[in-house]
Formats: sequence, C-alpha cells, structure tokens
Amino acid sequence: MTQHAERKHALLGASKASQWISCPPSARLQESVPDTRSEYADEGTAAHELSEKILQRRLTPCNKTEREKLDKYIADFKEASKHYGPEMENAVGDYVDVVEERFMAAKARSADAVILLEEQLDFSEWVPEGYGTGDVVLIADGVMEIIDLKYGKGVPVSSVGNSQMRLYGLGAWTAYNFLYDIQEIRMTIVQPRLDSVSTDTITVDELLEWAETVVGPAAVLAYAGEGEHKAGDHCRWCKVKGNCRARADANMAALAYEFKDPALLSLEEIGSILYVAEQLKKWAADVEEFAFESAKSGQKVPGWKLVEGRSNRAITDKEAAKAALAAAGHPTDKYLKPQELLGIGDLDKKIGKKELAELLDGLIVKPSGKPVHVPETDPRSEMNSVDADFAGEDFS
Repeated sequence: MTQHAERKHALLGASKASQWISCPPSARLQESVPDTRSEYADEGTAAHELSEKILQRRLTPCNKTEREKLDKYIADFKEASKHYGPEMENAVGDYVDVVEERFMAAKARSADAVILLEEQLDFSEWVPEGYGTGDVVLIADGVMEIIDLKYGKGVPVSSVGNSQMRLYGLGAWTAYNFLYDIQEIRMTIVQPRLDSVSTDTITVDELLEWAETVVGPAAVLAYAGEGEHKAGDHCRWCKVKGNCRARADANMAALAYEFKDPALLSLEEIGSILYVAEQLKKWAADVEEFAFESAKSGQKVPGWKLVEGRSNRAITDKEAAKAALAAAGHPTDKYLKPQELLGIGDLDKKIGKKELAELLDGLIVKPSGKPVHVPETDPRSEMNSVDADFAGEDFS
C-alpha cells in the first residue's frame, strides 16, 4: 500500500478544487513550483496513517493473521512516530468513533453497506485526469457518505459547499451507483482537534448539475491554462500567492479607496475598510515571505538586503554553568528556578486532554477572552457593547 506522503497528486486534484474552479489559470501557473512540506503536514500524514490502520482493524473483515499484522503496525507506529502522543491518540480516537457511528447507521439502513478506506476516486468524466483519495467512503442504499479527516487546528474547515468533498462524492457515485440505489451524497469533515464535525448533504441530481455547470467548464479552462486570474479566499494555499499579479492588482485597487467628504469617516465606511485592511495584511505577509525566500536563494530584491537579525545570548552547557556558579559560592536561589507546573497545552500533550480534565476537575478555568472586533459572519456570539460590561476587566 502506498504511504500517504508518497502519493502523487493530479494537476486538477480535489484538494485544490476551490483554487482552480475560482481561478482556472492558477493550476498551470503552480505546476512548475515544487511542493514544500511542513512539520504540520507531516503530522497530519501520520494521523491519517494511524487512523487508517485502526479503522481497518475495527471495521473491516480481518482474519487472525491480518489482525495480528495490524496490531503490530499500530504498536510499532506508536513506538516509532515522533508525532504520536496523547493529543494524537485522543484526536484519532474521536475521528474513529465518528466513522464507526456513521458506518453503524449505514448498516442499519442497508444490511449490505460497505466501508472503503483510502479509496482512489476518479472524477475524470468532468475533470481531465481528475482523481483524489477519499479517507472513508460509506456505501449503502439511499445515502452514500464521504468522511474526511482534517487533523490541523489552525483553520476551521466546513463541509458546506466544499468543492473537494463534492468531487470525492462524484468519484464515489460514478464508481458504485450501478450497485446501489444512491439518492443523495452526504459529506462529513471531522476536525477533532477543534471538536468539529461538519456535514453537508446534496442530492445526486444537484451534484451532477454542479458538475456540469460549474466544475466541467472550469476544469477545461484550468487544464488548458486559460481563463481569468481571480484573487480571493482561495489564494490562501496557492503556491504563487506571494508574487501573483492578479492578487497584487486586487489589493492595490483596495488601496485606492476614495475617501469622500465629510472629513471624518462614517462607521459604514470604517466597516468596509476593516475588510480591506485584513486582506491587505495577509497579502503583505505573503509578499514579505516570497521576497525573503527569494533573497535567501540568492535572488536579490532591488532596494532590500539580507542582514543578521538580533539574537539572545544562550548558555551552551547548563550543567557546566551550574557547576561553575556553585563553585563560586553563589546560593542556588540566585541561578536556579524552582520546579514549575507545565502550561495546560503541554499538559494536554503529555498526559492527555481527557485524563487531564478528569484529574484536574474544578482546577481548570477558562476566563473570558479579550474582546475582538470581527466580521458579522464570524460564528461566535456577539458581546454587548456597553462600556460598563467591561468595567474592572484588564485587557492590557
């Protein structure tokens, strides 16, 4: 079986669908730019590999020999992987529980329901050479469900209107609709480290209409490297976001905001500018990163140079330093700190989030967070804006 990190990706793969559907030329534009892997990506890959084996062990038919092999793989993984720990154990466990619950529900609907793990899904009927790998596909009469694990916790991901999940649905429906009477596609994204399970449902007819009217035309343009360059939220994961001219033009246009009389801006204008400012900050950070990486590789950016940044002094051998200070007669309280309790984040990783909550029941509090000004589309509940509500609070 091919390891997750070694798998090839299609030019118009499902994971990049939001990009090439919104900005068709971006697919070919990124084609020659090498992929870079981060520690976060490697951690996510490890979580996927572990969850696949656990699901295979728990939910698929296995004989004694296969069970022993899977048990050994899981044990060896936990022993050898530098990414494995209580946090991954809990997160993968939560994900596996969701998959098992959904599979049992599918079997209740249809006795011959099946579960497929790491299934390659072909949607090339609509997308040239289009394919992707679905983490879990549950097939039963009436409903087919696609379940995807998102191990990251930096960016919440919703399944609602998710192009990647819809393409997986197309591929799975194409492969198995002749065996099952599938009326609707259910798409679920599990993001266990954010305690999030997001599900969206679409009828087969609606999915096919989306494929014909949205995906097909965009895929033809993207494969040919044609169409309009368009900036937007889909730029987040684009490999050329730091030097994309279309994105620069869009942000420079935002800078040309025309302020009209009266001299003071209205709150309505301030609201519009806040959106612009947020987008400009992201763009500026991406341009800075591109320029920095270019300079590091020897490509000088006119008007800029690489210099040595500030650094803090560090002790190379702490044991030798302690011995020298002790020999000089200094009392230990002058150079040693007493034992300190680790922070909650580190305790979660070392002890386990669930066990820590049980052991420290009543000892962990979550104080009110500092007020943050966000767009109305943010899912969090709105706070009262009366100044008196914040009296006595220290938000420094």
